[in-house]
Amino acid sequence: MDVEIVNFPETKIAVIEHRGPAQFEHESVKNLVAWRIENKLPPSDIHRSYGIHYNDPQKVAPPEYRVDLCVSVEQEISINEAGVLNKVIPALRCAKVRHYGSRSNVTTARYLYEQWLPTSGEQLAEFPIFFHYVNVGPQTQEQEMITDVYLPIL
Repeated sequence: MDVEIVNFPETKIAVIEHRGPAQFEHESVKNLVAWRIENKLPPSDIHRSYGIHYNDPQKVAPPEYRVDLCVSVEQEISINEAGVLNKVIPALRCAKVRHYGSRSNVTTARYLYEQWLPTSGEQLAEFPIFFHYVNVGPQTQEQEMITDVYLPIL
C-alpha cells in the first residue's frame, strides 16, 4: 500500500457521537444526514464527511464501540435537537492511505496498525484514527467508495 506522511490541518467539525453496537451505526449516520440536509450542508470540499474511530468494532464488546460521525464546518454549530456537537480535529501529522471499496471493513486501517506502524519507526499520537469519506451519498456504489484513512503519528 502507498503510505503518505501528511500534515492534516485543524478542522472544525459538527459531530453525532455513536456509542454502542456497530450494527446500529447506520441509524446515527441517518441522523447526521438528516441534520445536514436541514442545515443545507451537502457533501463538498467545505463540508467533508469524517469518522473518528475510537476503537475497532471487531475487537471491543458491542456496547463499548465508539465513533464520531462528522461533517467539516466553517462556523460553530448552535445547540440543536439532533444532538449535533462542535468538536475539532486538531492539526496532526498523519500516515495516510487511500482505501477503495466497502466501508464495512476498512482493511487499510488494520494494515496501518498491524503492518506499517511496527516497521515505520513512527509512534502513535494521542488522537484516534480517522477516516475521510471522500465520496458519499445514496448513488455511491460500494465498489466505487473512496476512503482516506489517517493514522495520527508524532
